[in-house]
Amino acid sequence: MRILFASVATSFLLACSPTQPTDQQSEAAASGSETEQPQDTLTVPLTYLMGQFEPGEHPDFTVIDTKYASRAGMYLRTDAYEDFRRMWEAAQADGVNLVIRSATRNFNSQKGIWEAKWTGQRRIEGGQDASVAFPDPATRARMILKFSSMPGSSRHHWGTDIDLNNLTNEYFDEGEGKKVYDWLTAHAAEYGFCQPYTEKGPERPNGYNEERWHWSYMPVSRPLTAQAERELKDSMITGFQGSETAKMIGIVENYVLGINDACRD
Repeated sequence: MRILFASVATSFLLACSPTQPTDQQSEAAASGSETEQPQDTLTVPLTYLMGQFEPGEHPDFTVIDTKYASRAGMYLRTDAYEDFRRMWEAAQADGVNLVIRSATRNFNSQKGIWEAKWTGQRRIEGGQDASVAFPDPATRARMILKFSSMPGSSRHHWGTDIDLNNLTNEYFDEGEGKKVYDWLTAHAAEYGFCQPYTEKGPERPNGYNEERWHWSYMPVSRPLTAQAERELKDSMITGFQGSETAKMIGIVENYVLGINDACRD
């Protein structure tokens, strides 16, 4: 049964938007009030979609209590956070402990991760120095993209996506990890969450490798995915080392949109 979610609110500075605001939106921005939009028509400035803002300064974001997280100082959108807390309580009642390991990462945060891997300061999966092992830029980008997003293209920019409990797929194969994953696959959709990066195959040939830890809040991420499909272009993904490869590999089509169909419907 499809669960109906309440409309989500946005309160973004329309001056950052690449499109002209309506009179109603301009009045809302001037007064500092929020503009209500149904979840299926939610749109945001491209600066938001690409993570070019500070979550701690954004009115739609809330700091995550360490009760739910592995460390202090992480942020989520308030609507996603409220439904995560409901999911957390239900999981606790079933003997399952959900722990947020990572949440919102803005452009600068993702840039730090990306450039450390691009330059070899941080090894990629398998312990390789990507700058040495993959001198061809497009190949190097694809290797990093197995698990790490390009700045400007990450779902973690949106405040909707969380990494839970452990950052390896193997953890969820048995024991406590399997218990967590089985619970999430059975119940996460009841709270609006979906696993965007499922096992790759004919139904999901492109994009990041499977991430059993990564869950996305669909009432917001679904319309933002649709907006990315309409408005985000490879040429916009820039401002970091290796950004020239965005157009070479089709970052929007193959990675931003290369998700589990269940997270788009």
